[in-house]
This record gives sequence, structure tokens and C-alpha cells, in this order.
Amino acid sequence: MTVSTKDTTALSDAELAEMADLCVDREPNFDIGFLSKQREDWVLVTQVREGNKLRGYSFCTLERIGGTPSLLVGLLLVDRNAKADQTLKAILHDQFRRALLAFPDEDVLLGSRLTSPDGFRAFAGLEDVVPRLGCKPTGEDRAWGRRLAKRFGSEKSIDDKTFIMTVSPGPVGGLDYVASKGPIPDGVATFFTGLKPHKGERLVVFGWAMAESLASGKLPK
Repeated sequence: MTVSTKDTTALSDAELAEMADLCVDREPNFDIGFLSKQREDWVLVTQVREGNKLRGYSFCTLERIGGTPSLLVGLLLVDRNAKADQTLKAILHDQFRRALLAFPDEDVLLGSRLTSPDGFRAFAGLEDVVPRLGCKPTGEDRAWGRRLAKRFGSEKSIDDKTFIMTVSPGPVGGLDYVASKGPIPDGVATFFTGLKPHKGERLVVFGWAMAESLASGKLPK
């Protein structure tokens, strides 16, 4: 597999069509029009290919939120095949590498929106992931949930106790990934009880990539 990251402004219409083809016959049904909007909303796009075949992609931005270095994944989609886990790791590895270059010697917050428990795989190896089992969110955790919801479209659309964000029906960004093998973190399915992805609901999740882990190149695990 090969992975590349570039500015979204360099993304061609032909590439957008190829991206749309990855989910043309299934949810979340990202079409060219929706992906064109993502090209405008986010700064970087990462693509993973197996030979000439596109296997996954992600739109993200590296920015500071209130001074905090942040890697915000607005949309990430992985082809549902036997190499889905490898594709996800390739995308995140390249994005963390970019984060290290942008914020050397600093801890970086990774934030995204999930549609299923499988998405927690993206946060493997991170510290203080929220929400997490056995830990009641602090006031600062809830504030971060609101900050991220605002960046993802609407601060008022999130329940800062459950971290579920609701958006109007229609295509909504987030992390679309189904694990090909191996376990999902124990108990995280409880966070998705009653979640309706087809109605635009997403679980806002964030965690911290420590500076030393980024520098060692060990993320994601």
C-alpha cells in the first residue's frame, strides 16, 4: 500500500469521483457534491492505494484550538475489505507524521466523529480518550466536546454528557470504518446505544497523542 497527503485544493474532480465510488452502493453514500464541500472545508486530504486501487481516504486539518495543537479528522472512509485495518493505520500514521512536523515537541489532540464502535480503533495508543469506560467526563472534557462540535458544524448540536452530536439528515462527515479482524475495545458499544447514524447522529471522540509517542513514530498502534 502507498499513502500520500496533499492540500485539498490539489484534489481533482476525477479523484473525487473515485472517492465517491468507494461507498456508491452503501452508507454513508458520500457523493461528489458532498465530497466537493469537504474539499472546501478541510485543508489536507490523505489517500491510501493498493496498486492503482483507492482503499481509503481522509480529510483533516492541523490547527490550534484555543492554543492547543489539534488534528481534526472531518471525514475518513475505509474500503470494507480484508485490509481495512491496514488502511486505517496507514492513514493515521501519515496524519500523525504531519502533526509531528506541524507541532514538534507538543502533545496533539485527535478529534473526530464516529458512527460505530469500530471507530475507537483510531484512538488506540492515545491518552485520556473521551468518552471512555469507567470515567465520568470532567467539565473540561465536556468543554472540549462543545469546542469540537462547533468545529464540526454546530456547538449547540451536541449533548455534552453523552457526546452525541446530531446534524440534519443527509450526508454527514465522520469516521466510516469497519474492522476486518481483531477485537473492538471492551464496552465501547455502550456509547452508541440509541445512536442513529442514518439520521446524522455521531459520537464526538477525542484523545491525546503524547509528544514522545509522536516522536517515536509508534502511533497508531
